[in-house]
Amino acid sequence: MRNDPATQEQTGPVLAADGTPLKKSLSRALRRQKMRALLLIAPLLAFVFITFVIPIASMLFRSVENDIVANTLPETVVAIASWDGTTGELPDEEVYAAFARDMIAAVAEKKHTRLGSRLNYELSGISSMFRQSGRKMKRWDPVEDAPFKEKLIDLHDGWGDVSTWAIIQTYSAPYTSGYFLTAIDMQLTPEGVTMQPEDKRILIRLFWRTLVMSLVITGSCILLGYPVAWLLANLPASKANLLMILVLLPFWTSLLVRTSAWKVMLQQQGVINDVLVWAGLVADDARLIMINNQFGTILAMTHILLPFMILPMYSVMQTIQPSYLRAAKSLGATNWTAFWRVYFPQSVPGIGAGSILVFILSIGYYITPEIVGGTKGVFISNRIAYHISSSLNWGLAAALGTILLAVVLLLYWAYDRIVGIDNVKLGG
Repeated sequence: MRNDPATQEQTGPVLAADGTPLKKSLSRALRRQKMRALLLIAPLLAFVFITFVIPIASMLFRSVENDIVANTLPETVVAIASWDGTTGELPDEEVYAAFARDMIAAVAEKKHTRLGSRLNYELSGISSMFRQSGRKMKRWDPVEDAPFKEKLIDLHDGWGDVSTWAIIQTYSAPYTSGYFLTAIDMQLTPEGVTMQPEDKRILIRLFWRTLVMSLVITGSCILLGYPVAWLLANLPASKANLLMILVLLPFWTSLLVRTSAWKVMLQQQGVINDVLVWAGLVADDARLIMINNQFGTILAMTHILLPFMILPMYSVMQTIQPSYLRAAKSLGATNWTAFWRVYFPQSVPGIGAGSILVFILSIGYYITPEIVGGTKGVFISNRIAYHISSSLNWGLAAALGTILLAVVLLLYWAYDRIVGIDNVKLGG
């Protein structure tokens, strides 16, 4: 069979207009298209990375970071590593000398107070010991003033306490699980992991309270929001628009103002108690206690988060065709049966979307519980805010935030497994 040049040319690769193979040209065009699309969303990706990914990663790292001891007392960490604190004997002169050299350098760089604050989270009173010792050791010479063991013990009784050196040894590693243990009412001690004293076991209780109250708030928003969303979806447009304005009205008012208004209304001399006394439903000397407790927090947060439940349910209910109910009734169904068997299942995706939104918002709230919750209605988020702004124990705050994030993701996964996140929608 002859090799026809024309046949060979036809069976070769198909060429583009510029002479390159068509397959290669299409691949290059597709890469350019993807690159243009990536460049268009690059600002959004950068924004999400800077404002979301980096802060979460920083929180995760800070919850286990513990390099301040090793960085401030490098010689002490090496010298004390071989010391056995279980014998009840103090470290030898080598450890005290290494500590004195480190401490003199730390005082010169003004790092000893930060170290004392860090160790004070684990052993109360050690922060003042570092400050007092630092003022007196400022003039010490690491060579001429040796030996240091007796001098340090004379300087402060704490340096003659085995527990002080045991804490330094326990937290000398660059990373620690101590913050996470504290977050679940446990502690890392020289003897190992133990439970916190009974009077300090409050964090697990706060976690449970946060979860239970968030679920109650979500449930109350469903019960109150479903009828409102149904009315909005089934009323004429003019009346529905008026009701929608009332639903959106809280968004135009400051959260702090709304919460403060509830504080005024719920107190024993407030508006609600005055009305109940005037109506004769409550005696004047038996006014209801509705503030600084869980009831006040649930009531105020239900009012604040109710629009976030109504709007997703309303958007889904708008897509439900009235002809479905008419068809069910024409086949002999009662109004209740038509609603429960036909209408309600189609509105479940809106309930799911609103529930996720309200639950996640409520589990992280801290302004409203702080104002109306008192000591019995606060959330774990209030404890996180306290450690960030007051006690400055950012490691514990990061650990609490990490656990809270893990709980939310776990519940989100459970919801996806049981209900299916694909069934959640905002209308359309």
